[in-house]
Amino acid sequence: MLLIKDISKEYCTGGLTQKALDGVSLNLRDSEFVAVLGPSGSGKTTLLNVIGGLDRCDSGDLVINGVSTKRYKDRDWDSYRNHTVGFVFQSYNLIPHQSIISNVELALTISGVPRAERRGRARQALEQVGLGDHLDKRPNQLSGGQMQRVAIARALVNDPSIVLADEPTGALDSQTSVQIMDLLKQVAKDRLVVMVTHNPELAREYATRIVELHDGSIVSDSDPLQIEGSGLKRARHRKMGKASMSLGTSLALSFNNLRSKKARTFLTSFAGSIGIIGIALILAVSTGVHAYIDKVQEDTMTAYPISIQEQSFDLNKIVGSSQEGAQSKQAGKGAGDAIYPDDSAITSASALTSSISTNNLSAFKQYLDNPKSEIRSHIGRVGMQYSYDAKFSVYDHDPKGTLVSASGVTIGGQGGGMASQMASMNPNSSDPSQVQSMQMAALTGKAQAKSSPSSFTEIMPGQDEARAPIGRVIQDNYQVLKGSWPKDKDQVVLVLDSNDRIPLATLYELGLKPAGDYNDMMAKLNNGQKVKTDTAKLDYDQAMKQSLDLVPASDQYVQDADGHYRYVGDDAGEVAKLAEKALKLKIVGIVKPVHKASATPLPAGVGYPRALTDYLIDYAAKSPVVSAQQADREHNALNGLAFSAPDDGAKAQQAKDYVASLDQVSKAAMGTAVMSSGQSGQAGQVQGQVAGQSGAQGQTRAQGRDGQAVAGTPAAQQAARQAAAAASFDRYMATAGTDKLVSIYEQYVRPQVGSYKDNMTSFGLISRSAPSSIKIYADSFEAKQAITDAINSYNDRAKKADKITYTDYVGLMMSSVTTIINVISGVLIAFVSVSLIVSSIMIGIITYISVLERTKEIGILRAMGASKRNVSQVFDAETGIIGLLSGILGVGVTLLLLIPGNALIHRLMGTSEVNAFLPVRAGVILVVLSVLLTLLGGLIPARKAAKQDPATALRTE
Repeated sequence: MLLIKDISKEYCTGGLTQKALDGVSLNLRDSEFVAVLGPSGSGKTTLLNVIGGLDRCDSGDLVINGVSTKRYKDRDWDSYRNHTVGFVFQSYNLIPHQSIISNVELALTISGVPRAERRGRARQALEQVGLGDHLDKRPNQLSGGQMQRVAIARALVNDPSIVLADEPTGALDSQTSVQIMDLLKQVAKDRLVVMVTHNPELAREYATRIVELHDGSIVSDSDPLQIEGSGLKRARHRKMGKASMSLGTSLALSFNNLRSKKARTFLTSFAGSIGIIGIALILAVSTGVHAYIDKVQEDTMTAYPISIQEQSFDLNKIVGSSQEGAQSKQAGKGAGDAIYPDDSAITSASALTSSISTNNLSAFKQYLDNPKSEIRSHIGRVGMQYSYDAKFSVYDHDPKGTLVSASGVTIGGQGGGMASQMASMNPNSSDPSQVQSMQMAALTGKAQAKSSPSSFTEIMPGQDEARAPIGRVIQDNYQVLKGSWPKDKDQVVLVLDSNDRIPLATLYELGLKPAGDYNDMMAKLNNGQKVKTDTAKLDYDQAMKQSLDLVPASDQYVQDADGHYRYVGDDAGEVAKLAEKALKLKIVGIVKPVHKASATPLPAGVGYPRALTDYLIDYAAKSPVVSAQQADREHNALNGLAFSAPDDGAKAQQAKDYVASLDQVSKAAMGTAVMSSGQSGQAGQVQGQVAGQSGAQGQTRAQGRDGQAVAGTPAAQQAARQAAAAASFDRYMATAGTDKLVSIYEQYVRPQVGSYKDNMTSFGLISRSAPSSIKIYADSFEAKQAITDAINSYNDRAKKADKITYTDYVGLMMSSVTTIINVISGVLIAFVSVSLIVSSIMIGIITYISVLERTKEIGILRAMGASKRNVSQVFDAETGIIGLLSGILGVGVTLLLLIPGNALIHRLMGTSEVNAFLPVRAGVILVVLSVLLTLLGGLIPARKAAKQDPATALRTE
């Protein structure tokens, strides 16, 4: 039962007030067909809108089945219209861009009915009104009568208890009007139908009750419903459920609307995409430049890692001392009255020598190996490389069968003096740490005696040595010309420079050219004569046939009958024996740097795998000489002398024991040196040693086949003089005082005794916890700076003896280029962002126009129970779709423009390494940004649409 109790409604237009309803009270049955008649302006439509909840009365109450609507809020009215009322309008009010079945099921969608159910109910409602064959047509494809049937089906699909019809036949011909009235009469059998009409004939023919209005008041009622006071229950407030439009429905309504205006939608989307295109192009170019800079940085960091040697320079100290010296020189300018000494050269030399420091790489390696150390997160893809100074010698036979050494061609020496040393230097080394090692040896006087040949270099492995024996840096920067990379410890490769060359001296050292030619050439160089070098090319196959004999350092010490060991690496006969049992190295490949290689850590020469280093470390640890020395840590395994003498008596006795252990030639040489120097002159020592060596050489030349000197020859005479000198030196040692013996110990014996550590180093013993150098690779300047900061932090916490001194070869390289690119990109993006703001404003204007165009649609949605939020959601969906299309269009156009754009970049920059590209993540972000900006631009128009008055909106054409 519907009760209308004393309802009044006024409209104010400017200063004019018009009373539409004036205290109207009307009781309506649950099932009847009520026709409301009256002239224009009598309040018929206003009454219908108040009953339908499209308009609110100023006073009075509307009671539906005992439920008062006085306290209804907007959402209650929305639910009331959706669940209780169905509207049939004179102008049909179908949404033109929706299909017939979509128009009908819209009310069910707002009710939250599942898709399958609402589609079935909508089809059934259309079949009831005779339109089962027109489900997918658009409203403009139907006749007026058919469209009104669709409106009736839409009003009935949600099974409302009240159907309100506003001039349902006003736009139809008489025949169609009769059909519609028959249909409404059928509907009124089980529900309340209230119809407003100007046609009294149809009303009297079909309606069961006629109510006439005049000037907002009821003047007649053909069948009033009287309710006694005792039978009327007190009206109460009760909510009727919730009506809500889903996001999918909002998107479908908006998408269909935009699809009906394809040209305008495209132009709007394109206009909105201009800003996106600008930003995307800038991001693409910036990303390409950044990628190029990152590659250059990574290549630079690979070529110049942070290198930490066992012994290192403190360059900061050197530079600081130089600056202080320059300032001191200016401050100490003479006054012109005397001679002032200039100590700048001495102070500079002092600063240089005192800047040399020894690094505790064992402690630092523990820090690096700790997974929780702060430095590990900044290490690049190459990682960290630990190097070990494995000691070995390599021998081979030249084309004429002569045994040669890879450490200078001649066995036991350099074979050519200074000229040979200079010829053996590798001019192609690009590793700063190797240069520093040579400088360190020159400054400290500790050349790497008995070390590996300078032409042999370990090949950098990958971080996982087992899976990647050849590191990525090597594989990326070197190409294999012949053969393959080493796969086992006994395989090596020949490394050429970028011009396919290798030092000529290295070819002689490897036995690929005759040693005699090399010795003749060195002799001419030492005599200042011009030489003609043999630069004939070698075939790859010829080089790869050469077999190399590797002898570990520990094997070059053999045990004598007295149990002591002696070094035989200078004895050609002994070396020949060792070479027969040596590890045979096979040259399995020939490599060279690729074109424009970013890093060339392998100098021209021979490259060997880390597996060989591991083999040498393990081999030395089990060697006899190392075991013998480890068994007696107090005495030298080479001569039996104690490593330390606690007092002068022990030193004197040590001197006697040492002299007694010498053979006749060595004893004569030492005696001559002692006698000539008076145990105090260094020059005398050198003179005596030279004399002894000359005597030994003369003896060798005068020996016969049995090794005995031939009588009467100069050699025999020399041997007699040596025997006499040795006997004289024995008598001297027997009568020398303690002071003299201590002096001999300090000057001659102590250098021969050495230390336990020195011996183990000479024998090739290496601890894996104590690398000889560490290289830390970064991928960018920023990461490199973070690594240096971490090392500085380590130094702050470490003990003085454990502090690390290192050389940062790229310390002067600044990351300002990246900063400049970032600033330029930011400025350009900020500039182009203005177009995004303009686009947002434009989309807001277009959305406002769409609101004006779809005002009637707003009224329709509200009439079916859509809330203000639902209406706003519809227009938000429209702007969101436009934003999505703008973003996709902008990204798509950008990708197309990058094709000719990259060709232009390559032409202007003269390189194909810089390629502009838009990252996927950036593209997605730009699309999302476009959607957000368009939603923001359409926010105000969408809110304006939500505030539209439903009744007013329905009257809009």
